[in-house]
Amino acid sequence: MRALYDQGPAAAGGGGGLLRPFNVLLVEDDRGDAILVEELIADADGDIQVVWAPTMEDAEQHLDMSRPDCVLLDLNLPDAEGIKALDRVARRDITMPIVVLTGLNDEHFGISAVAAGAQDYLVKGRVEPETLRRALLYAVERKRAELTSVELHASELRARENARLERGLLPSPLLLDQPGVDIVAEYRPSRQHALLGGDFYDFVQTPDRTVHVMVGDVAGHGPDEAALGVALRIGWRALTFAGLRGNERMRQLERILSTERPGSSIFATVISVAMSPDTLSFNVVSAGHPGMLLHGPGTVDWIEPASGPALGLYGKEWPLNVYDLPEGHGLVLLTDGLFEGRSGRGTERLGEKGLLEVARSYAHLPAAEFVSALIEDVERRAQSVGGISDDIAVVRVQRTATV
Repeated sequence: MRALYDQGPAAAGGGGGLLRPFNVLLVEDDRGDAILVEELIADADGDIQVVWAPTMEDAEQHLDMSRPDCVLLDLNLPDAEGIKALDRVARRDITMPIVVLTGLNDEHFGISAVAAGAQDYLVKGRVEPETLRRALLYAVERKRAELTSVELHASELRARENARLERGLLPSPLLLDQPGVDIVAEYRPSRQHALLGGDFYDFVQTPDRTVHVMVGDVAGHGPDEAALGVALRIGWRALTFAGLRGNERMRQLERILSTERPGSSIFATVISVAMSPDTLSFNVVSAGHPGMLLHGPGTVDWIEPASGPALGLYGKEWPLNVYDLPEGHGLVLLTDGLFEGRSGRGTERLGEKGLLEVARSYAHLPAAEFVSALIEDVERRAQSVGGISDDIAVVRVQRTATV
């Protein structure tokens, strides 16, 4: 809200000068009463400008054309009475400070109006110039404080909801029972525009001791996308424990997405890895997801498995890719937020090739340090443009023993 005076509310009530004319919309059907109010305002401060509207319809037209600093509102108008008049102003501009005018015999209307959202009320015939001036200026401050409080409360609610959604996007590691693998996972939600994204990941061990790891990304940002990511993560976990693999698991995830998504244009990418319990082999099924990094002692390479369509694009087949994991190497599954940000060179984006170059500069680091350094480097590059614009999920998995 615009600054109205040079020293805050205290100065306004004690003779502080206004930085610019203070505009009041006076809504009063009785011209005689309107003239009295205008004279009181003129006696109080020559920098307060008044526009008179004899009816609520006239007032609404003025509000549509320009925004006053405060509305001085009579509660007995020919086309709106009592709280109805207050509601009509509020519907035009919920942020508008309002001071109501009441007659000597209906002061209770003023109290009801304050309870309904007005910032103050004045009784006709009992108003002094300075009292009127203070009421108008303080109404602005009360409304400012009210809006700030509402915004703070809404921000706190969003933060709690986002935290709950983020917990839903991330797995509990307790389902891994001596898996013979080392897993490092990091999730960095972007707070640009105060929106939550739909990146998610999970890792579980099935009774045959196979370790399954998944990373996914719902297109778009916000609570709807995050909620869909939670549904897909939990669906993947349930389908995995039910024994579904490869194409059949992706088909069922496709059904979940088609049922749960808020709009037909929303899709998601998913990559799922299964690591054998007794060999170094692993298989990969990808639904339109980016490839993976292969991180070993001093080396990093890019693996691009054959992929089927993203979920939500009505795919039928998703190829099964089988690889051997070299001794001492780990797979790094990631979402595209890690490489779609700026490279640090003007508007150029990092891209998969640039990400590989960055990753190789940290190849000498052990697993956890490697993942952290990779993400922090990407975040530093994005600082010049306001930070990362998409969530980042990274999971590094490495076989440590066979059983």
